[in-house]
Amino acid sequence: MNIEIKNGRVIDPKNGVDRGATSLFVAGGSVVGLGEAPAGFVADQSIDAAGCVVCPGLIDLGARLNSIEAELAAAVAGGVTSVVVPPDADPPLDEPELADRLVHRGEEIGKARVLPLGALTLGLNGERLAELAGLKKAGCIAFSQANRTVVDTEALLRAMEYAATFGFAVWLQPQDYWLSRNGIAHEGEVASRLGLAGIPVAAETIAIGTIIQLVRITGCRVHLTRISSAAGMQLVHRAQHDNLPITCDVGVHHLLLTENDIGYFNTHARFSPPLRTQNDRQALSDAVVAGWAAVCSDHTPVGADDKLLPFGEAKPGATGLEVLLPLTLRWAEAAKVDLSAALARITSAPAEVLGLSAGHLAIGASADVCVFDPEATWQLTPESLKSRGKNSPWLGYMMTGKVKATLVGGRVVYRA
Repeated sequence: MNIEIKNGRVIDPKNGVDRGATSLFVAGGSVVGLGEAPAGFVADQSIDAAGCVVCPGLIDLGARLNSIEAELAAAVAGGVTSVVVPPDADPPLDEPELADRLVHRGEEIGKARVLPLGALTLGLNGERLAELAGLKKAGCIAFSQANRTVVDTEALLRAMEYAATFGFAVWLQPQDYWLSRNGIAHEGEVASRLGLAGIPVAAETIAIGTIIQLVRITGCRVHLTRISSAAGMQLVHRAQHDNLPITCDVGVHHLLLTENDIGYFNTHARFSPPLRTQNDRQALSDAVVAGWAAVCSDHTPVGADDKLLPFGEAKPGATGLEVLLPLTLRWAEAAKVDLSAALARITSAPAEVLGLSAGHLAIGASADVCVFDPEATWQLTPESLKSRGKNSPWLGYMMTGKVKATLVGGRVVYRA
């Protein structure tokens, strides 16, 4: 289908494009023109984007799909056209058949693209390697332990050696098992006041230090997920400065919230890793501004019953797919980051992490497009969410930035 998205402000951060009141032309699933229609182009459908921004579809580096239909609907409602799915499903994605089934189910649903992470070890138990080659053939883009730790450092070394041999990337959430196993919140004044067991920053930095040394030994490409501390981010940046093949991301909530947002045991503010101090939040923000890290939603839909528990027993996580864009815009305003740079952190930067030719709107690129009104406001309520996870520390808040249309591969998969 030929589609003209007209009268919008087209922003393509990767290619330095920022044009007001122009048209983007789509045909055969690809971008075929900007500003002027290609010869012979006749639109079968037009989308009026007056007052809206037209940008590449968002790429989310971390979204759990507890209910794949609902969560993929939530993704496109949030302008997200590709989602990276951690392997800690039930059962874990440690067999090629499971990964193949997930990819094909995503294709059948026909909403956002599903990019699964295969389990690095069988059952995510941190012992025996999963069938990495088979998982790769089944569509896995990299291999991960999700938020589970490989306690045996030798086992992690062997896994990274194997991955490096075949050019596979390994994604790890850096958290020392022994320092974090009983923790609930950031180890500090707030946790002490509330009587909550703490997780020290050292749990993150010790794990990062170990991983960096293993990267030096193996040459394995590693992506560190959900960095939460200033000290941890500094270690990552030093490794990047040394040209080690290490990338990282930050959950969008960690750019805006701190340990103080736990308030009086607000379970919606329980995350893994935990929210940390204002200094940590500021350092993460500065790192994202500098381009050291991409931003993800860390979408974790949690049932209402699992949040209606004492803080220490409640499941960590919050819904994120539908608020990734407005929360990124909120962060950008606070950090005084221009719109194009902010959008880069959730489009082209994640694409670079994945090694994909995506997250941009150059001629010939796949027409994964988000059209949103940057001034529109809406209230975040359980009823406003398509995700089955109605849990968010932002419930009741007014969000700025609303998606009007989403295209995946040139197909309109969402219209507000």
